[in-house]
Amino acid sequence: MSTISEKELDEYRAEASAWFSENTNANPDFMLPLTFMEVGTEQQFDFLRDWQNKVYEAGYLGANWPKEYGGGGLDQKFQDIATQEMGKHNGPIMLNAIGLNWAGPLILDMGTVEERQRYIKGILSAEDIWCQGFSEPENGSDLGNAQTKAVQDGDEWVLNGSKIWTTQGNFAKYMILLARTNPDAPNKYAGLSFFLSPMNVPGIETVPIRKLTGEYGFTQTFFTDARIPADTLMGKEGEGWLVAMRTLEYERGVKGGQPGGYVMRASDPFEILDLARKAKRNGKPALEDPVIRDQLVQLLVEARSLQLNSKRGHIQPLVQDNPLSLALSSKLQATEFTRRLNEFAMTLQGQHGAYYVGEPDAYDEGLWQRGYLNAFSATIGGGTSQIQRNIIGEHVLGLPKTR
Repeated sequence: MSTISEKELDEYRAEASAWFSENTNANPDFMLPLTFMEVGTEQQFDFLRDWQNKVYEAGYLGANWPKEYGGGGLDQKFQDIATQEMGKHNGPIMLNAIGLNWAGPLILDMGTVEERQRYIKGILSAEDIWCQGFSEPENGSDLGNAQTKAVQDGDEWVLNGSKIWTTQGNFAKYMILLARTNPDAPNKYAGLSFFLSPMNVPGIETVPIRKLTGEYGFTQTFFTDARIPADTLMGKEGEGWLVAMRTLEYERGVKGGQPGGYVMRASDPFEILDLARKAKRNGKPALEDPVIRDQLVQLLVEARSLQLNSKRGHIQPLVQDNPLSLALSSKLQATEFTRRLNEFAMTLQGQHGAYYVGEPDAYDEGLWQRGYLNAFSATIGGGTSQIQRNIIGEHVLGLPKTR
């Protein structure tokens, strides 16, 4: 087994830093999305698609994925460095979030060789955008009760039903889809199957959903006698729940294997220090208020602990008592912290907190207001914070299963 020298890693870092320094455009003449759930215009979509493809072609996305399927075939350490340098140079987000972080790792993990050859490279290059068909209008948090139907007819499956909160559904070429193939199964989970469904077929329609922010990052997807090929079934019929649970492990950050980059720009708590210097309390900078200073310190300590938790999770002696505790709690902790951080930033602003993007008196061009409103989608997607607390209670603390 070959080892990687520090010199190799340092040289790679220098090359990545130089590339991102030369090629990053973090401030085009329009508003860039902070998260993949904000991509609502063709202009944003085209810019981010080109950016992801450019990063991939340079070798800084998917460097850790197998070379035979379009990746770089390098050690994970190289991709980690590339992602770090991307962040240091304020690189825009990666567009293809569902493909990169959920569908791609899932296909590499559980898919056939043919499926890997068919889908992986297009995911990395952003040629093939993916969306997720899990939640439904009447069964949002009860994923096991999904009612969208798939009926086999020869070498095709016929889909009828609806999915909601389909991020980038209007741009997507493929969907990871959970559908009911056997309504007479002994339990609701056994009747579900998992599909790698094409989106560009007759009978599939997406309708944009206007968000709280005024943007259109989500759609509702309708299936009306839509026919998809039989070979889009992933795994066996009736085993969709098992595949969906593996997908959620990637979505919630429990399992690794993602190809790098980031699909959400994390709020930087240290930027609040600058805001606290600008905002006023009783005619003085808010930073001079001792209560505000104490609250800021608490937030900075919490932010640092979240950063260190990701490293602690890989040090076995530190997690041997509860090996999954950090992994299962990371999604809940990170999304709720982001919401509270942005909320605190708004309270610092006093009356200026009422201004939004595009208004001249808004601090930081309305960044914190925009971040606060968008933070709620992350506390819902991938399982609500309430669901996450149930998971932690059951699987970490050993509490009885909730009804």
